[in-house]
Amino acid sequence: MHFKNDNCLPTVSNNIIELQDGNDVLTDITPSFWAIIKSVIRDILETLVLTIIIFFLIQSVIRNFRVEGSSMQPTLQNGQYLIVDKISYNLPLDLWEPQRGDVIVFSPPTQPDKDFVKRIIGLPGETIEIAQGQIIIDGVLLDEPFGARIGLHTMGASPIPEGNFFVMGDNRPYSNDSRSWGTVAEDRIVGRVWISYWPPESWGTIPNDDSAESATLFHVFHVEE
Repeated sequence: MHFKNDNCLPTVSNNIIELQDGNDVLTDITPSFWAIIKSVIRDILETLVLTIIIFFLIQSVIRNFRVEGSSMQPTLQNGQYLIVDKISYNLPLDLWEPQRGDVIVFSPPTQPDKDFVKRIIGLPGETIEIAQGQIIIDGVLLDEPFGARIGLHTMGASPIPEGNFFVMGDNRPYSNDSRSWGTVAEDRIVGRVWISYWPPESWGTIPNDDSAESATLFHVFHVEE
């Protein structure tokens, strides 16, 4: 013989299943459709905000540029992609200052809304002159190991103001540089060209020279009388 105990039958109300004898309570925790949508939207927004923060942090340290033109050939080619180090020149205690031979990105005084890429040739306080394409710094002839196409340009002695740099393209006959519009103030420098990453065959640090010494500083020697 079987007996049916009506007191143990469950009742269902508001997603809560409760046995009538009060022994157990089960709550339906299956999320609703809108709860799932809210969770997905929240995850997307959090990811987007994090991505934006990371992007701006990276942009404060490095930037990427594409070369347009031939003024830096043979060092840089038209269409080459570069990573520019923005932080080195801004380190405290002047731990890393712009040096002769550095390839830099800057805004020229005549076109402040543009970004140019050239090489630092003359430093603050120096006097520079050009004789038939040869660079003379404070009466000393500059030996350039970067394969610059020097041309036959001549320019009289010109002092470089403090806090300014004399820049030139490596393809001198086809470069619009300090010979035309003067020196570049340090606060106009965006950063130092660090790495070429495209096309693949051009990958490497800039300047990409076999000599470690010439990669940071030109050699100079006195002109024989």
